[in-house]
Amino acid sequence: MRIRKQKIVLALKILVVFFVLAIGTFYYFREDILRKVIDKVSAKLVTEYDCKINIKYAKFDGLTTVVLKEVSLVPNKADTLAKFKDIKTSLSIWGFVTGDIQLGSLQAKEGFIHLIKTKDGSNYQAFLPEKSKDTISDATTNYAKLAYKLLNKVSNLVPTDLDIENFQFVFDDNGTISTLSTDKLVLDDEDLETVILIKTKAFTQKLKIKGTADPRNKEADLQFSNFDKGKINIPYIDEKYGIVSSFNSIQINVENIDMDGNELRIDGATSVTNLIVNHPKIAKNDVILKNVKMDYKFLFGENFVAVDEGTVVELNKIIVHPYLKYEKDKSKIYTLKVHIPEMEAQDFITSLPDGLFNNFKGMEAEGSFDYTMNFKMDKSRPWALTFNSKINKSGLKILKYGKANLSKINSDFEYAALINDKLQRPIFVGKKNPDYYTLAKISPYLKKAVITFEDPNFYKHKGFDINAFRASMVKNMSSNRFERGGSTISMQLIKNLFLKREKTISRKVEEILLVYLIENNQIVSKDRMLEVYFNIIEWGPDVYGIGEASRFYFQKTPDKLSVNECMFLASIVPMPRRFMNQFDGASWKSKFSNRAFYMKKLMLKNGIITPEEMDSSSYFGISGAARTYLNSNVAIPIPEVEIDSTSIEEFEF
Repeated sequence: MRIRKQKIVLALKILVVFFVLAIGTFYYFREDILRKVIDKVSAKLVTEYDCKINIKYAKFDGLTTVVLKEVSLVPNKADTLAKFKDIKTSLSIWGFVTGDIQLGSLQAKEGFIHLIKTKDGSNYQAFLPEKSKDTISDATTNYAKLAYKLLNKVSNLVPTDLDIENFQFVFDDNGTISTLSTDKLVLDDEDLETVILIKTKAFTQKLKIKGTADPRNKEADLQFSNFDKGKINIPYIDEKYGIVSSFNSIQINVENIDMDGNELRIDGATSVTNLIVNHPKIAKNDVILKNVKMDYKFLFGENFVAVDEGTVVELNKIIVHPYLKYEKDKSKIYTLKVHIPEMEAQDFITSLPDGLFNNFKGMEAEGSFDYTMNFKMDKSRPWALTFNSKINKSGLKILKYGKANLSKINSDFEYAALINDKLQRPIFVGKKNPDYYTLAKISPYLKKAVITFEDPNFYKHKGFDINAFRASMVKNMSSNRFERGGSTISMQLIKNLFLKREKTISRKVEEILLVYLIENNQIVSKDRMLEVYFNIIEWGPDVYGIGEASRFYFQKTPDKLSVNECMFLASIVPMPRRFMNQFDGASWKSKFSNRAFYMKKLMLKNGIITPEEMDSSSYFGISGAARTYLNSNVAIPIPEVEIDSTSIEEFEF
């Protein structure tokens, strides 16, 4: 035992001596080592980044502190990227020797970073990662290791103690300039505080940042707010992308970064108060989110990135559990799950963002509901797409409707279409209008044809056709462009009657919610919806309602329309003002005539028309005022094209 202790003591003495000798050697040769490191960094910058670093003075102050003066980073044939008058920093000796530099403290004075982008390029382009190196699109990328490597680099370069004076950051994107500057930024014993002056062409404001930061343990808890109280505008994106946005305060917290095997987990929380966003693609007005919170759990694996289960998003009183995952295997796989646990319906209504759903202002409801949605798509197998949506109701009842008078559909009213933000001539929906026709006085062929073309499950669904929506998603994703929509007749009617034609996210979501209310509360019958639909939609240039349409094309009343005439009218519903594009002289283009015959076969297969109706005259004539658009009084054949019946889609009626 005594011999063992002696050996241990001897080993410790040897280690101490070795350590002292190493420190002494480093101290004696530290200036030479510093020069070699600077030369190595300079050579790397020249060869790999076509950039030169200039350092007027570089010396050690003590054992681990390095003093640099007049430091600048200048890309070849471009503006200076960065410059500092004085830099003083302490380094880890081991990191300094191995090249894994870790800053202990940093003092910097009189410095700037200028990122400048012009039509000819930028002064920072060489420092951006190439697409073939460590990018998320690279099939060989290990996302967990890449993310952890980047996090380590960033955290090592952030000193545990920081004191920066008179620093300026400028981003110039082809003349769109945003400037952030500070007189003093201090990180002392994990406490961080600074005031940043933000200047753009549109505004000047002071941003206050306060909180804690521990770069070695990769933890942070920071709050961003207006130094002078009130809101803070977000720079650059307004001038560049037209997104006007601001907030009162933002809290960002990172509490756990853990690499376990081949998976990286990042946990934390963030919150924002009075977030205001305005963009023409979102809504026409300011959208205000008063209180938004997110407890996030990000997960990175070898071949996936995910917003993991356990993530919770709160929007006022609405609680959402999202799950998002991007996975690369032999293909790219996208997964999205959304769950809203049971909540009071009135809390949901009052929690909706201001400015987003104006038709719901003043709405009152009782009862509760919960909601679940699942989506999964394999890019290489779009036909196997999974999509389902379900809402469970408990005593749900609308007590008072909001701005939109949904019950007006049941009575006579005046309607005016809105095209390019301009109201068209008014159409009276009711028997006082001689061109108004009840469903009973409209050819049953038209009803069957329009439903077949536009919404095969109209009488079966409650406003939404999940199968049709899924089919449209598969079609669009297979072709990588928008070719097919998923709107039902109910959705088209609500859009025309209650909403503007603006193409915004808010309009589409509001359309979905209004359709749900009408269909699930049985405010309007299906027959009444279809009748109003036939009498208000546009059937041609300034042609509104089926009464006008029958006269415009065929000099008939709607009850006298033939099967083939109804097939033609159904085919022009998506683009009525361009009906003439379906013709080539006196001939109906094969693309449209073949589709009409296809639909007739489909209607026959499902028992909607009889064999006699299927074999009725293959011609229809454009004899009304519409012929002036075609330059001739044409007789259009519908060719009998043989179509494999196994390719005909199954629809429910």
